[in-house]
Amino acid sequence: MIILQDIVYQHPDKETLFEGLNLSITRREKTGVIGNNGAGKSTLLNIIKGELKPLSGTVFTAYKPYLVSQHFSFEEHETIADVLQIKEKLMSLRSILNGNVNQELLDTLEDDWTLEERLHQALSNWGLNHCHADTLMTELSGGQRTRVLLAGIQFHHAKIVLMDEPSNHLDAEGRQLLYDFVQNTDLCLMVVSHDRNLLNLMNNITEIDKKKIQVFGGNYEFYKEQKSLERDALHQSFKDAEKALRKAKLIEKETIERRNRQDNRGKKKSEKAGMPTIAMNTLRNQAEKTTAKLKDVHEEKISDLQSKHLELGKEIRSKQNMKFDFDHSHLHKGKILFNAISVNIHFSGKELWTEPLNLTIRSGERWQIKGSNGSGKTSLLKLITGELKTEIGEIQRADFSFVYIDQTYSIVDTDLSVYELAETFNKENLEQHEIKTRLNRFLFNTSYWQKPCKVLSGGERMRLTLCCFSILGKSPDMMILDEPTNNLDVQNVEVLTEAIQSYE
Repeated sequence: MIILQDIVYQHPDKETLFEGLNLSITRREKTGVIGNNGAGKSTLLNIIKGELKPLSGTVFTAYKPYLVSQHFSFEEHETIADVLQIKEKLMSLRSILNGNVNQELLDTLEDDWTLEERLHQALSNWGLNHCHADTLMTELSGGQRTRVLLAGIQFHHAKIVLMDEPSNHLDAEGRQLLYDFVQNTDLCLMVVSHDRNLLNLMNNITEIDKKKIQVFGGNYEFYKEQKSLERDALHQSFKDAEKALRKAKLIEKETIERRNRQDNRGKKKSEKAGMPTIAMNTLRNQAEKTTAKLKDVHEEKISDLQSKHLELGKEIRSKQNMKFDFDHSHLHKGKILFNAISVNIHFSGKELWTEPLNLTIRSGERWQIKGSNGSGKTSLLKLITGELKTEIGEIQRADFSFVYIDQTYSIVDTDLSVYELAETFNKENLEQHEIKTRLNRFLFNTSYWQKPCKVLSGGERMRLTLCCFSILGKSPDMMILDEPTNNLDVQNVEVLTEAIQSYE
């Protein structure tokens, strides 16, 4: 169904993204695509769709691929019909039904007389019963817009479906619809995602790393098991390299010492035998050359082993998880931070919740807020932080510190450089070298320090946020995360997960 052969792709700035990339996906196969931010996952989908042309190599698809993109921006006048590219056909159908029949309209319609009924059915299957062809896309939420694109799969009878982070904007209900569709479909799917539930529905996982592709023949849990084995092998290789390096240095030392002893014995023997000076000089020169040659051989071997040891160590450090690493909150567990009694909010002339809200949040607890798009999740967060007041009911709120981490990591000031931002969190008056050490620990080496924060990827902003909290030193009393994983790759989701688990 999809075949890629020796694909080479370069960015407009001539940076090579893929080199000699090969991939084959068969009919009815479900492939999850993962990789670090910037590895080229979205680019790969656009190459397969034909939106981007590789520098060299061959792309073959048995049918025209249908793409569910994660990035969408619409003009104010654009409708569902525009997005699903059926506007001309729909206008022809309506003109014909109004009595304006001509061959051009009939050719455009292509005998698709059930166009509107099929569209309504496709939209209904994704919970968009209230939508129709003329619904403006700007009137829909992010999750509803994704559902429109997903409805297009059924409407267009797609056989090859490419999805780019399809669960990002979906609420819990929408995600369940997506999981059910993926589980039950026999279409050829290629899904870029960080959603581990979705990735566990795949037949195999394709990882993009270091401009290459590696395919793992199982779902995400299988992939994790294989990567764990790889990590164990990497640590063993590191230990073996350390051992080999120590042994090589010892052999070098012993060999040179033995050679020096032999040379000294030979020199004394020659002197006793009354050997001419010229002959002794020749022997000494030969001995020095032999010793130098031996030293060169050992130094070269040691240099190779040191390089390997250094590279393995670097790879291990890059895979290590990062934690918040700050003092825990000094509030005692169980202290009431927020108490809502029969609370509601006036919204668009009516009350937001059908039942008044009664809620008590205590220090040390962990809460998950779930709900459909428009159900008031963000409003609730604003009540908790004190940003929003209510005239209905009573709110009791303790004096507590909090940090709010959203999906764009807006805590990162894009007007500052990486080091300047880190410095703004230095409330403990850490030395400059200590701040740089923390930055290095979160994989921000010297090449990053003067880089403006606005060029950082979602994953890099997340890591910088964690780093800044570690520099801050004092833990907030409450941490609020609003869809923080939407712009992260799988690896960075796991880094964030580990960090949150270390927070008390």
